[in-house]
Amino acid sequence: MSAFAHPATVGITIFMAALLAITPMVFEVLQRRGRLTPVLRQELYARYFSWLVLVPIMVVPILLGRLWTISAFGLLSLFAYREFARATGFFRHRLLSAAVVLGLLCLIAAIADHWYGFFSALPSLFVSLLVIVAVVEDQPKGYLQRVALAIFGFALFGVCLGHIAYFANDANYRPMLLLILLCVELNDVFAFCCGKFFGRRKLAPHTSPGKTWGGALGAFVLTTALFAALGHSVFAGTLLAAPIHLVTMGALLSFTGQLGDLVISSMKRDLGIKDMGATIPGHGGLLDRFDSLLFVGPALFHYVNYFVGVGS
Repeated sequence: MSAFAHPATVGITIFMAALLAITPMVFEVLQRRGRLTPVLRQELYARYFSWLVLVPIMVVPILLGRLWTISAFGLLSLFAYREFARATGFFRHRLLSAAVVLGLLCLIAAIADHWYGFFSALPSLFVSLLVIVAVVEDQPKGYLQRVALAIFGFALFGVCLGHIAYFANDANYRPMLLLILLCVELNDVFAFCCGKFFGRRKLAPHTSPGKTWGGALGAFVLTTALFAALGHSVFAGTLLAAPIHLVTMGALLSFTGQLGDLVISSMKRDLGIKDMGATIPGHGGLLDRFDSLLFVGPALFHYVNYFVGVGS
């Protein structure tokens, strides 16, 4: 099937390209009106330049085809785990870390084979394996911590991100994934902008001092509205095209996206680091940019799968 066979794919792709094109002009207008401080301007451009690279990296595989898409998200899963393992020092436990990587590869293989039964079985199978491998190391000191980190890494960067990749097995995967990626990233932008202009009360001052209730609520409303507006064409002809479903999915995306951001922020605070990695020069690692996807995948996948099925 042609990459642009679905009209929503064409529309969302053009919308993304237009956003990237006009964003610098918006920054300059705000600058001339005195709405941007030098520090804020620098921060905005840093975010913009990172997305100028990352958007094509994620969008092009989706347009190229199913296996390209699964491979791209598989690589994201592996690199995200690598950043996590390095940041926490877990990579030093080589045998246990290798078991986690094996689990990630098995998840990718199950998705590529469209073997949902195996994909669903892998979490319990590999949690059992990780618990056993940690015993084989014969180091009872720190056993619970090692097992917890192993399961944490496997669950977040394998199972959770794997649900995003599994969408690629659906005939309608291109517009769905493009819609999810667009709304997840604009959810971050809406939270940032609303927080800067309307935020007063801190949302989680000890976890992420920059986040405010105004930013969170503004993002929730705007992202839900955007998803509902664009999602009507994506899910046209299905039960999910009903307004109640579109609003529910938009709300789920915004809520879980912001939770993913907070979880990684909490992790960084606990570790005493600013960024999870340095994959993106000047703007941290992949986890710092894609943390919002972590819980969006399972939430939307199971919602869509319950009502209309994914790849069935």
